[in-house]
Amino acid sequence: MTEKLSADRISFVTDNYFRISEKIENARIKAGRSDEVNFMAVTKTVPAEIVNHSVSLGVKLLGENRVQEFLDKHEQYSGDYSVHFIGGLQTNKVKYIIDKVSMIHSVDSIKLAAEIDKRAAAAGRVMDILLEVNIGGEESKNGIPAEQLSELAAEAGEYRNLRIRGLMTIPPVDINGSSERYFEKMQRLYSDLRDSTRGKESFLIDTLSMGMSGDFEKAIYYGSTIVRIGSLLFGYRQY
Repeated sequence: MTEKLSADRISFVTDNYFRISEKIENARIKAGRSDEVNFMAVTKTVPAEIVNHSVSLGVKLLGENRVQEFLDKHEQYSGDYSVHFIGGLQTNKVKYIIDKVSMIHSVDSIKLAAEIDKRAAAAGRVMDILLEVNIGGEESKNGIPAEQLSELAAEAGEYRNLRIRGLMTIPPVDINGSSERYFEKMQRLYSDLRDSTRGKESFLIDTLSMGMSGDFEKAIYYGSTIVRIGSLLFGYRQY
């Protein structure tokens, strides 16, 4: 029974992967974009064997939410992929992932930026980061208010072992079921940050991480370069 369930899930993920990939490409074309949109597989609670299968299909980017879960699973991963850390990150956990991920999406304080810089320096590397914006001002979510973005970017840009690549957000959903106005605000913030930091050493603004299983096509229309897909690819989590 276990083997049959595993085979069924592999088939399920395979069908989903190709369906989502087609939707991403169609959304990119519809938006008139010539740049790339990256399909991130969000792996929270997903067994390593299923993650590896998604990589074998063509997923190149894995998104990790929880430090301990990632540490428990990462040595079981195989294939050609990169890992980004996308969840809330405590400063005392930075040291565990600094040599295992290629980007951290969830930087929302100068305290966290300073710790990442310190650990990156000790590891002899420069860590790519995104600044997380709480675009809807929700108390339940991490991220800085939009009006504090310039200040955080300027302060974080002083660190030598950080490179700011752009912005990340998890927007709220309006009563009409849309996140569109928040995506539009993020697109403007991203464009302003790119223009204001052009040519500065610690900035290479090329990444806008927004859009998940329920709204990634609209996010692509508003310039997202990474869409974070979990349930639509792997199925809804059991816990």
